[in-house]
Amino acid sequence: MSYLESLRVFVRVSELGSITAGGRDLRLTPAVASKRIKELEGRLGVRLFNRTTRKLTQTEIGREFYDHARRVITALEDAEAAVSGLSGHLRGTIRVTAPLGIGRRLIAPFAHSFAQDYPEIRINLRLSDKRVDILEDQIDMAFVLGELPESSLKQRKIADAPRVIAASPDYLARRGTPRSAEELKAHDCLLLRYPRSLEYFWTVQTLDGLLRLDLTGQLDCDDASVLVDWALAGAGIVNRPVMELAPHLDTGALVAILPDTPPLSAIFACLYPHRRHQDPKIRLFADYMVRACKAAVPK
Repeated sequence: MSYLESLRVFVRVSELGSITAGGRDLRLTPAVASKRIKELEGRLGVRLFNRTTRKLTQTEIGREFYDHARRVITALEDAEAAVSGLSGHLRGTIRVTAPLGIGRRLIAPFAHSFAQDYPEIRINLRLSDKRVDILEDQIDMAFVLGELPESSLKQRKIADAPRVIAASPDYLARRGTPRSAEELKAHDCLLLRYPRSLEYFWTVQTLDGLLRLDLTGQLDCDDASVLVDWALAGAGIVNRPVMELAPHLDTGALVAILPDTPPLSAIFACLYPHRRHQDPKIRLFADYMVRACKAAVPK
């Protein structure tokens, strides 16, 4: 078993590029994770990583060994899933990712409730507004809020998520209220930006069809919750799903604008690789989360 555990550590360290991160992901201290790697290198008689004080990289042998080790761990996880499904005794780890805002408000609380109902299933939740590569990062399930990517992933739609363009009364009093989508170009728009972001542009619906706007602003960020905070502070105009802004719209802290040219609606969904759908605990978790989220999303 210790050899298999060392393989698990090697695989996660390889994927995360850090002994500390790989160990943390498996709930191990850096010292224990490092010991596992050294034990594996001692057993194999080769160096799997080149280590410096600033960087950890795989050796050529390490890169070759990773491909085989990853297949071993995947096969073992599949075998465990098959047995647990037949026995009805579900256990194991589910790696999940979600955007920061909706992850905090919906996914994290519901994941906690699921974990209480199924104590032998571990939930490894990572929150980020940046896009992740589900296959490369070995993610079992990703919740997305926005435009669904074209991919071979299995998709389960949870709800439509209409967007709204909004600003604080203070901002509108100082800068004026845009009367058309084109007038947004003269305003400070708060933009969600990071490499490969789908929100470098705002797309609005007009009588003549979709209009894509290339906008600018003094502030941009890779965390959507920061954009909302900036909007509340009067720093600019934000374009977010109504479900995120509803409490602030209800209190008047933010004001919806341009109702005749609304932004293109987002989609709230979960994605996962087809092969993971065969895992009983993944199917159980997906059913649980989709049902809970649908009940929580405003109609």
